[in-house]
Amino acid sequence: MKIGTMLRNMGPEANAECLLHCARYAEELGLDHIWTVDHIAIPPDDAEGSDGRYLDPLATLAFLAAATRTIDLGVSVLVLPYRPALPTAKWVATIQELSGGRFHLGVGCGWMKPEFKALEVDRSRRGAITNETIAFIRACFDADDDIVESNGQPFLFRPRPACPPIYVGGMNPPALRRAVQMGDGWMPMGLDADVLRPKVQELSDLAASADRKCAEIVVLGGLPEDQSEAEDRLSACAELGMTQYIQASRYRSEGEFDRLAERLADLKTLLK
Repeated sequence: MKIGTMLRNMGPEANAECLLHCARYAEELGLDHIWTVDHIAIPPDDAEGSDGRYLDPLATLAFLAAATRTIDLGVSVLVLPYRPALPTAKWVATIQELSGGRFHLGVGCGWMKPEFKALEVDRSRRGAITNETIAFIRACFDADDDIVESNGQPFLFRPRPACPPIYVGGMNPPALRRAVQMGDGWMPMGLDADVLRPKVQELSDLAASADRKCAEIVVLGGLPEDQSEAEDRLSACAELGMTQYIQASRYRSEGEFDRLAERLADLKTLLK
């Protein structure tokens, strides 16, 4: 099982010094990956824990790509309806190219009504826009002779490194179908095997019906305070097919992050 951690690209911890420290320490400990999250326009009445301070997740990963060498970099999840497809594909390719192929792309439809309103995006079309954007990103990376077409205009999509793995977030039936039909894996939330079990079975049934394999299950969730409980929960989820875990507990300082990361490194050793 691969184990990594979310970095807080939100709140007071979202500053260059803290981010660099956390990314480098996670890499030093041998964790597999670091992740950012995505919000663009937090309303004042929904800013608890962040105070509305969010760094762009892709820009943050590009910054961290230059400060690390081996650890993988991911976003969980990039809300695809918030962004036009072509610039998003260019961001993805750029980070993948400059990081030496270390990028992981988690994608989702989004949910926060005020953000859709601020962006003037039709929230009722978020599923369709997500599907269209995933398909366009894949077309860019799969293009023959690096030639892609958008709005009837052919253009060169360069650089064109290997397409990063695409993990589809969400727990509802449309998200599970999207993960099977368009993704390289599924990205649920919560480290509770009893909650995940019926969803994993549904995912398996959908994959069998489509004659496809959803190879990766990348779980995002908080780390229980008790290390024995954390090990038990990770083991139970691994038995269900979880292949990667992303720790998502909050931390308020570099020291708190260090302790979380050290616990993850110990769990990684125990769960080999």
